[in-house]
Amino acid sequence: MTLGTQIAWDDTILPFQLDRSDIRGRVLRLDGTLDTILSQHNYPPAIEALVAEAAMLTALIGQTIKMQWKLSLQVRGDGPARLIATDYYAPEKEGDPATIRAYASFDEDRLEPNAPGFPQVGKGYLAVLIHQGSEQKPYTGMTPIAGQSLSDCAQAYFAQSEQLPTRFHLTFGKSTWTGGTESWRAGGVMLQHMPKASPQVTGEGGSGEGGLLSAQDLLSDDDAENWNRANILLSSVEELELVGPSVQPTDLLVRLFHEEAPRVFDPQAVSFGCPCSEDRVRESLSIYSARDIGHMTTDDGRVTADCQFCGAHYDLDPTTLGKDAVDPGD
Repeated sequence: MTLGTQIAWDDTILPFQLDRSDIRGRVLRLDGTLDTILSQHNYPPAIEALVAEAAMLTALIGQTIKMQWKLSLQVRGDGPARLIATDYYAPEKEGDPATIRAYASFDEDRLEPNAPGFPQVGKGYLAVLIHQGSEQKPYTGMTPIAGQSLSDCAQAYFAQSEQLPTRFHLTFGKSTWTGGTESWRAGGVMLQHMPKASPQVTGEGGSGEGGLLSAQDLLSDDDAENWNRANILLSSVEELELVGPSVQPTDLLVRLFHEEAPRVFDPQAVSFGCPCSEDRVRESLSIYSARDIGHMTTDDGRVTADCQFCGAHYDLDPTTLGKDAVDPGD
């Protein structure tokens, strides 16, 4: 693979369909984008891994949403890894990249920084929120924390909330080019059975952890056989094939699924992006009274705000904020 070909596939989502198996999916490469997301913060390794996995899941799930939509994924638990939050913004117009951002909140005193991150989430839930515009109420779906990873939680979400058999196979880590600098590389594949008009679901609970539904509860006969075969093929993938750069996503699909008649669609570029701005901060504070703004004012007579996603810092005059704001031009 040439350097140009490698760069062309960095930070892309490639949708595909397995025509023989009635399965759709996406191949993800998240390289410079993930590097930028994590460079905004100085996270310990346990939190870095959680943020990386959540960002990949968000990109794979978010690619299905329509233009002008936003998808958010939140993981909340009672452990030291309290919150992982991500946002995926659909492209504003055809040909533009989608944008993604992410951050984490954690209890440094309780966290084991070099231990696996997922067990440190504790008990809680994974939520998927889809924002369809200011005039519509966001859709929210939730599932309890289950399994051994955030990917397992996302699979449980789709089975339970959407009744769609779904599989994620992700890998990520730091790598160094010869003579280059260390950077993050990440890659993964999402498989999802095409929706059926009437999923085969009973009222007796599922076979998953805690009675949650699983793929096996939603498929029968030929569909189950096709799903199991595609999953076995996906399980044969090697980490280096997922993260590249020597294997292109199109070549990977042929290698894994050539007997399933893979068909690819237009790739979607993705990049880091944060829409925070001073105007948005002012708008969020516009509901507060002068007394409320007074409580937010520092000893230096300023109101400050920091974006948890990108680290932007805003320093504002309190007299220009809230319901009783004074127009600076008056």
